[in-house]
Amino acid sequence: MTYLCDNIGKNTEGHLTFAGLDTVELAKAFGTPLYLLDENKIRAHCKAFRSAFETLFPAGSLPLYAGKANAFTGLYKILKEEGMGIDVVSPGELYLANRAAFDLSHTFFHGNNKTDADIDYAMELGVGYFVADNLEEIEAIEEIAAKRNIKQKVLLRLTPGIDPHTYEAVNTGRVDSKFGSAIATGQADEITALTLQKEHIELCGFHCHVGSQVFYEDVFERALDVMLDFAAKVRDTLGFTASMLDLGGGFGVPYTEKDPKIDPIERLASIAERFHKTCKALFFPEPAFFMEPGRSIVADAGMTLYTVGSVKEIPGYKTYVSVDGGMADNPRYALYRSPYTCLVANKQNEAHEKLVTVAGRCCESGDLIQENVPLPASTKKGDLLAVCTTGAYNDSMASDYNKLLRPPIVLIKNKIPRLALRRGRFEDLVGREG
Repeated sequence: MTYLCDNIGKNTEGHLTFAGLDTVELAKAFGTPLYLLDENKIRAHCKAFRSAFETLFPAGSLPLYAGKANAFTGLYKILKEEGMGIDVVSPGELYLANRAAFDLSHTFFHGNNKTDADIDYAMELGVGYFVADNLEEIEAIEEIAAKRNIKQKVLLRLTPGIDPHTYEAVNTGRVDSKFGSAIATGQADEITALTLQKEHIELCGFHCHVGSQVFYEDVFERALDVMLDFAAKVRDTLGFTASMLDLGGGFGVPYTEKDPKIDPIERLASIAERFHKTCKALFFPEPAFFMEPGRSIVADAGMTLYTVGSVKEIPGYKTYVSVDGGMADNPRYALYRSPYTCLVANKQNEAHEKLVTVAGRCCESGDLIQENVPLPASTKKGDLLAVCTTGAYNDSMASDYNKLLRPPIVLIKNKIPRLALRRGRFEDLVGREG
């Protein structure tokens, strides 16, 4: 059997291995459902991105880990040690980064509806940059910064009008996106002119984000052209030269063997070539360059383990394999019909040929992990089901729906597992009660 990633394998017992450890033994030790994260893989991705940015882009350029993909204190400590910048989209993510003693001057605060309380809290902690979405936010930042007698650094989120050919729900670069100010409508010019008038705001540059799970070759290059053209226009009309350009994130990762496989570092080299060429053509001084890989740093560093509770065959229709987790710990199939590779961890010597629907335990017909996925014909209660590539947007999107307890996260470093987040407890369900 061919596995999606080099941190997945099979041992002599016919058990699935992850990060060099037997998943059956991990399930016995920590229970299921169980999130696994390969710390070595995360660090390797961070090192590759850091090295590429130092080699390919101007001084001051930095990869920014997008915390929405997966965020907890232990992960922010890893990112700190690897010299990454981060972006956050809520005061909660900011709180976790601060708790990990992350240098918040390397933090970019995103979001299309930051409250005044969010803005004030971020300034209190010393956040490096706000990525401002709209005119009202600029006014709020100016007012709160004035009260604090500081000058706050800001990037403006712009919408370049690029279609990345990705899931509709994560397509954020079109003119009619809820995010940012559209270049095509003149709103980007308006917000730039307004921001430059503010006494307590230092405009540093521009940001865009075209979408997530992007595989297509020219998407980032097209966005780069639009953003640099706009920056050059602003220089010529308003006299402002952007010193920073953030192209967002969205490098796609393969969830199944059918998905395209790209090398983000090779793609960065292509983007860098276009970056240097376009800046030269526009006689524009090269700004510090930023991108926000989240999924491509943690997705293949993750795996989720479940225990099969029942196998229900409906003759002539389908077979349901039900597990002890579901949409509460992984809502992505219910939301996006996201593909996944599923494997029976304790039966890796058996052919995975019988098409089944992997169902969760929530009281919802739509609570599915995957449909028409091949598993061994002998799959039965008590077997261990592994879902690959779950390091991104699983724990971070999880809930306690149906009052199910949240799974723990086990970090594996150099074949040594340690509990990073404990399993939920019943007491957690009443923790917010008055």
